[in-house]
Amino acid sequence: MSIWEPGVKKRVLYAGTGDVVDYQEGTKAFFHYEVCKLDEPPTVLDETRSQGKPMELIFGKKFKLEIWEKCLMSMRVGEVAEFICEPKVVAQYPIVARSLRDIKEGKQDRPRHCCGMSDNSLGYADLDDLVRHPQPLAFIFELLKVERKGEYSQEAWQMTPEEKKAALPRLQEEGNNLYKLKQYSQAADKYAEALGCIEQLLIIEKPGDPEWVELDTRKIPLLLNYSQCKLILGDYYPVIEHTTAVINRDENNVKAYFRRGKAHAAIWDQREAQADFAKVLELDPTLKGAVKKELKVLEDRIKDSEKDEWEKLKGKNVFG
Repeated sequence: MSIWEPGVKKRVLYAGTGDVVDYQEGTKAFFHYEVCKLDEPPTVLDETRSQGKPMELIFGKKFKLEIWEKCLMSMRVGEVAEFICEPKVVAQYPIVARSLRDIKEGKQDRPRHCCGMSDNSLGYADLDDLVRHPQPLAFIFELLKVERKGEYSQEAWQMTPEEKKAALPRLQEEGNNLYKLKQYSQAADKYAEALGCIEQLLIIEKPGDPEWVELDTRKIPLLLNYSQCKLILGDYYPVIEHTTAVINRDENNVKAYFRRGKAHAAIWDQREAQADFAKVLELDPTLKGAVKKELKVLEDRIKDSEKDEWEKLKGKNVFG
């Protein structure tokens, strides 16, 4: 075991291949990790392998546990290595572990304090114990893959404002191509990613300024496309939400009213569906045939439902 960093000892468990990676800013590493205490047998605090999904870390984004970046920078792809770290090196680990666990369990937005939890609690007893009793930890990493900036699709939070703007037409085109292939869920994800970029760009603009208005207007086709995917997938409430967002921006948008009408009909909201379809006919009378067809489907479903309820009541002999 070699000492290559103050307070850290490294032991290679399985040799990797190739050269040590040149980690420039924006490089992404994919790796499995296991964190253990140094007791016997070792107490495992956290690990990724049982989840079946490795962790991804992008260098240069100020990850709060700096020692992890340093450990990975010493490794070759395919290498498995153990790093024994003194308490002063891993002081931030409980905070980082809390965040990673919250993300895994879908609790990213939970409040810091709750009933039964002291003001200084991290919400996990073993992590609270590490804070109260600092101790050495072992990190075991398996470096699976490394991608340099430009070799992977950046997520919106990684992009500069200029990169976000440049990504919009690409994301929309990718969504359109997936839609043509009838891959509606994946298409919806692309449209949602583009909408996320716009939302982040709107934050840095002043509402009402030309730049803000131009960005906000670009949301309309993306909202409509997203809604259409969700409509086909049978996820009706997001359709109502996003088409309403379109109507709030463009009160004469026929597509928004028609898709919202179909979604209202699908959830048995006859009054709202009829109101939306009436607005469609007001804006574009040539759609009379399509509207008539949708209303007929809704009416038939309601009649069938009423008939079923009537048969059930007769079967229970509630009328004597």
